[in-house]
Amino acid sequence: MGLPEWARQARSTWRYRGQERPPFAVLPGPGQESVWDYPRPPGIVSDGREVIVRVGAHEIARSRRSVRLLETASPPTFYVPLDDVRTEFLEMDTGTSRCEWKGEAHYWSVILPGHRVNAAAWSYADPLQGYERIRGHFAFYPAVLTCSVDAIPVVAQPGRFYGGWVTPEIVGPFKGEPGSEGW
Repeated sequence: MGLPEWARQARSTWRYRGQERPPFAVLPGPGQESVWDYPRPPGIVSDGREVIVRVGAHEIARSRRSVRLLETASPPTFYVPLDDVRTEFLEMDTGTSRCEWKGEAHYWSVILPGHRVNAAAWSYADPLQGYERIRGHFAFYPAVLTCSVDAIPVVAQPGRFYGGWVTPEIVGPFKGEPGSEGW
């Protein structure tokens, strides 16, 4: 399957591609990663740390088999394998969006007794070529859920649309902050 034209056009607009840090990038300290060193197109790496996603006392996901999607200017997005997700708490939403790298995303709400969190997760049923590894995985928005990596609380990536996980080992600035539209 060839790359859809909409994806080809969107890919051509990116200014930063991870080859060098822009002058405004924060320099990483020991044990830190700069999002400006991440590649574009995004890379996918295995991550064996314990990832936990909760709503209150309800655990939605727990895994040591996540993969991180690393893309220039964005904090990593953690994708949790289906077998490590409590899918009985998920209900597919009607909304979708398209990523020029990964394809069409489907959104999921978390449904708990007396509580619903709309558009709390997303997945790619049929990712574009090169991103097949995230098929059968869910990503979660730390802006509306409580997420942690090895017991370290995750802070949401700035901006309403983005789902990156900010932890102390990641330095930016990050796409989604004011003035970052052209990144």
